[in-house]
Amino acid sequence: MSGAGGPLRAEPPRLALYTHPACAGHDPVPGHPEQPARLAAALAAFDTDRLRDCPRFDAPLATREQLLRVHAGTHVDRVYAAVDRGFVQLDPDTAVADGSLDAALRAAGSVVNAVDGVLADRHVRAFCAVRPPGHHATRTLAMGFCQFNNVAVGAAHALAAHGLDRVAVLDFDVHHGNGTQAIFWDDARILFASSHEWPLYPGGGRAAETGPHDTIVNVPLPSGTTGDAFHEAWERVILPRVDAFRPELILISAGFDAHRDDPLANLRLDEHDFGRVTAAIVAVADRHARGRIVSALEGGYDLEAITRSTRAHALALMDES
Repeated sequence: MSGAGGPLRAEPPRLALYTHPACAGHDPVPGHPEQPARLAAALAAFDTDRLRDCPRFDAPLATREQLLRVHAGTHVDRVYAAVDRGFVQLDPDTAVADGSLDAALRAAGSVVNAVDGVLADRHVRAFCAVRPPGHHATRTLAMGFCQFNNVAVGAAHALAAHGLDRVAVLDFDVHHGNGTQAIFWDDARILFASSHEWPLYPGGGRAAETGPHDTIVNVPLPSGTTGDAFHEAWERVILPRVDAFRPELILISAGFDAHRDDPLANLRLDEHDFGRVTAAIVAVADRHARGRIVSALEGGYDLEAITRSTRAHALALMDES
């Protein structure tokens, strides 16, 4: 089919899925809440009708150069060396063993590859079904189940490899993304915004933490917060700041542990709340970033809630919520 000016260009897919089987290979402590079944639960959402046809991409390994944009060489070396020793406890919650390094490199590489795909217009948005999660990993420390900071690696790649000037990283995991905040604390090109239960691990994320460039936005939520208060925080506080920042790309730390069924926290959201906040983020991306969003799985520890929440999130990314 062609028009007067030549062949019509096909519209790119609204959503692509990035994942890799190796992300299930990280299992150093059987019975740990951050378990391989979480990956299967997220992927199960894409076995349903409207999501089944999303193009799928195997995540590559993140390179050392990509990791070093956000992590110190000593941290990268420590994770590599720990895996070589078979089993090492990196912090009280975070251990590595055989399979852990490949999983962590695929998780970070997934976000990098998804950023490339979105910015090359191969698809409008992407969801990275990966583990281990990343948003607690700081420049120098693995912590809170996280080895490398997947979303931070992707955001830094957008700046360094694609020359973007303004990237927003939005985090609705129930735990504050302390690692992402710390990594981008002094980078005016990154807006980091988070809603999270407080007080709760890891203990930061107070509203007064705004950064030297006023590019950090934290909305702590008390235990028991329901969907209405959650949406008020996003629609009255966070999203207006994102609008004013005018990001060229949005990355989402998509943790689903604020779900009322999650065993590790005490917020009272359901899967429809994740769909609603995602649709609001999509609207901001449509205004400023040509719709471009890359989302990556973070927390969420009730398997059925992960599947339902991932489906609601993904459908909203497709504009089909």
